[in-house]
Amino acid sequence: MTLSDSSRRLFASLLLLFVLVPILVTADAVDDLSEKALNNVYKLLNGTLSDGATHNTGCTKEKLIVRREYGNLTLAERAQYVAAVQCIMTKPSKMSASQFPGVKNRYDDFVAIHLQQTLNIHGTANFLSWHRWFTWAYENALRTECGYNGTQPYWNWGKYPDLLKSPIFDGSDTSMGGNGEYIAHKGHAVGMANVMVPAGNGGGCISTGPFKNMTVNLGPMSVAVEITIKANPRSDGLGYNPRCVRRDVTDYFTKSYLRTQDIQALITNPTTIKAFQDEMQTDTTAKFGVHSAGHFTIWGDPGGDFYISPGDPAFFLHHSQIDRTWWIWQNQDPKARVMTVGGSTSMFGGGAGTLNDKIDLGVLVPGGTLAIKDLVSTTAGPFCYTYQ
Repeated sequence: MTLSDSSRRLFASLLLLFVLVPILVTADAVDDLSEKALNNVYKLLNGTLSDGATHNTGCTKEKLIVRREYGNLTLAERAQYVAAVQCIMTKPSKMSASQFPGVKNRYDDFVAIHLQQTLNIHGTANFLSWHRWFTWAYENALRTECGYNGTQPYWNWGKYPDLLKSPIFDGSDTSMGGNGEYIAHKGHAVGMANVMVPAGNGGGCISTGPFKNMTVNLGPMSVAVEITIKANPRSDGLGYNPRCVRRDVTDYFTKSYLRTQDIQALITNPTTIKAFQDEMQTDTTAKFGVHSAGHFTIWGDPGGDFYISPGDPAFFLHHSQIDRTWWIWQNQDPKARVMTVGGSTSMFGGGAGTLNDKIDLGVLVPGGTLAIKDLVSTTAGPFCYTYQ
């Protein structure tokens, strides 16, 4: 049987629709989950729904600050964010120069605090709440210390299968900088599963974009990349060790573990906070969690260093997406999922974490210490923000 031209065109259209429908359904499902979360946040604020948190009485629907995806910002808004990040790198540190000789500016304060607490804020009960406050403190510093009028953007992992073509890593003046210069290397032994990931086309210093001349001052501590990086003069990584930012951005993770359907599954499958955290963070030879997959996608020094990863400015876009994913999961069922905690106090054991456990961010925020229970809702404690 011979098909007419019109029949062939119809068949081709139906075939294309058949191919695209699963992708569109998956994307819409995540959008629907986010919309449901936002609607529930509004109900929390108007008192028609409760999540058990003591809500900030000054936080209203009208006063919420809204975090948006980096690619959804205008070029002018991206430029303002880049300028604020560059600004915070010029501000003086609030840490002791004698105790922390490698800390040279306000941005380094964030790297140093993360470095010091690394083993007690990953794979732990406070992982999500600690990084929520840490990211908020960074956003707050950009706003109060550098006059930034925007909010902390996030990197929607599923949106960019090829990161080097994304507005985040395309090397343009409004990006977080491009890939590193190519250096021949063998790849990376990744995560606790010690899986060997193929080398990308980077590995060297960032060569394009506004952060190509950025200096890393702290670490390294743990970089499993087959290139030589100068050791820190102190065993705790807090000595002065200036060098360039290196990256090896690849699509290995974005096309396998950071897809929209992976985000959707993370939000819809776990029903407890412990299960959610474990799925987000656990790496095996068969699958990587989105947390480490995002870091390993950037890789290099400091982005792929467990301790000093905030030294790469893309860190905060990644962790804002980590926080957004948790926010969506929480607000599918706020009453059961917000005022809850699971896991231990150290990645190597310790006792069970509780909502009363304290988190200390030192010089990053006034007062420096809050309980986990004050940090589990984005409209309670110090927070008044949401996601779009």
